[in-house]
Amino acid sequence: MQESIRAIVTEGRIQPLEDLSLPEGTEVIVTVVSNGDKFWLDASGPSLEAIWDNPEDDVYGELLER
Repeated sequence: MQESIRAIVTEGRIQPLEDLSLPEGTEVIVTVVSNGDKFWLDASGPSLEAIWDNPEDDVYGELLER
């Protein structure tokens, strides 16, 4: 399972901004995104979502199965 969450650092501890559905003791990897990087991630997100996982991709998947 791979999941991305938003969090903030408070008094040296990472605090998720939403409830997590992870079992207690689950090991995670944290990637720090600076404010400048976050701008580009947010700015490119809508473009990526518009082309990612769309019905037209299914045609290519069917062709690859043949």
